[in-house]
Amino acid sequence: MLTHRYLTRFAWLSIAAALLTIGLKAAAYIFTGSVGLLSDALESGVNLVAAVLALVVLNIAAQPPDDEHTYGHTKAEYFSSGVEGSLILVAGIMIAAAAVERLVHPRPLEQTTPGLILATVASLLNFAVARVLLRAGQQYRSITLIANSRHLMADVWTSVGVVTGVLAVTLTGWNWLDPALALAVAAQIGWSALKLLRQSVAGLMDAALPEAELAAILQILARFQQTHGIQYHALRTRQSGAQRFVSLHIQTPGAWSVQQGHSLLEEIEHAIRQQLSPISILIHLEPIEDPRSWQDIDLYRAESDAAQQ
Repeated sequence: MLTHRYLTRFAWLSIAAALLTIGLKAAAYIFTGSVGLLSDALESGVNLVAAVLALVVLNIAAQPPDDEHTYGHTKAEYFSSGVEGSLILVAGIMIAAAAVERLVHPRPLEQTTPGLILATVASLLNFAVARVLLRAGQQYRSITLIANSRHLMADVWTSVGVVTGVLAVTLTGWNWLDPALALAVAAQIGWSALKLLRQSVAGLMDAALPEAELAAILQILARFQQTHGIQYHALRTRQSGAQRFVSLHIQTPGAWSVQQGHSLLEEIEHAIRQQLSPISILIHLEPIEDPRSWQDIDLYRAESDAAQQ
């Protein structure tokens, strides 16, 4: 939980960056009248809302488990990333609408040099902050910071497209290039939003751990099968923000003492934690000779019990 308290400082960094870039991009739009730069400023406004939301959610996720939330509050991060994905999608639609209007009613750009300088400074600032947030998000497995980073990178690509468009219009005099590139940017950030929404929904639906992490668990279990002659089944995994959850059934010889079985489970849990952390592991111990130990191999004991009746 201390990790999430620590991560709030990155949310404050994102808020500060959003405020600064809004000012820079708004000034760039005032100088040039570019619809692309206007769309860029609008997206930075969305960045500010998303950064504030990230700060709130990280504070919620930092709360310890309680009687009503015995698994903690880390799943709140998926709501943040889902809202942020929705905001990115809305920003893309707003950018596309403004671009279409400018295609229908083109206008020449003004004072492009100061506008380009301001937009470039803003995009470089966003790029630096996005890299910091991405490293922190990957290190601490925070989907909120990863979502915030992707949002900022979408903003960076928006700025790159917009600056390219304004520069191209300045050099060629083709005013339609500005809204045309704004449409392309809108499509790009819309795709980024859909990917983020898909990841958020997967977390809320308790999707299994990534294939690489699941493979690491299976490799550990296979090693114990070979060295101790055990069996396992009913392996289930899920992820809630930074926290992983694993449950499974381990079958050992019935003649083993409780202490022997307990010691083995401790070894298995220790081996998994060395590979994946943080992780919560729940293991059910069963005698390998008992036929009932095999009835719940399909994960749902109730179906097996019903079949017997």
